Amino acid sequence: DRNITGRHVLIVEDIIDSGLTLNYLKDLFSSRQPTSIKTASLLEKQIEHQCSIIPDYLGFTMGNDFVVGYGLDYSNYYRNLPYIGILKPETYQ
Repeated sequence: DRNITGRHVLIVEDIIDSGLTLNYLKDLFSSRQPTSIKTASLLEKQIEHQCSIIPDYLGFTMGNDFVVGYGLDYSNYYRNLPYIGILKPETYQ
């Protein structure tokens, strides 16, 4: 809702999976004429994304695992873990 015309924008993402969310946000904010847009993500899955998006700042790359902790959750569980862990597939399948 805020006017970002002429402002520098940083979009911060927790994890890039398909890339669709970050791509959508980048397009949306670009239409509002900021001076610049940069993207940052803590994690990026090393899988083929549904759209071509490369973060400007990246913490770590990872496999196609389901991770939880530090705010990442599964069905509202594990969000408050003080680390990032891989959830066993039998938990969510």
